[in-house]
Amino acid sequence: MKLVYFAWIREKIGAAEEQISPPAEVKTVRDLMTWLSARGPGHAAAFADAKRVRCALDREFVTWDAGLEGATEVAFFPPVTGG
Repeated sequence: MKLVYFAWIREKIGAAEEQISPPAEVKTVRDLMTWLSARGPGHAAAFADAKRVRCALDREFVTWDAGLEGATEVAFFPPVTGG
């Protein structure tokens, strides 16, 4: 699974993207964030406040309870506003 990070999330993690193989018990976006947070201080800082992070699975916005099954790309980014 490919993870893509944007803006300050990328800065905290120190990478724009990475390939991962999460364990079988990681079934939802929320599970993935919890698992990633345990990987190191950069990931922990990036996902410390879930209200400040948005997610897309294969370029579709999703909620934290969305299942990961079949997803090839997971993107994490801060909320965006426009005008």
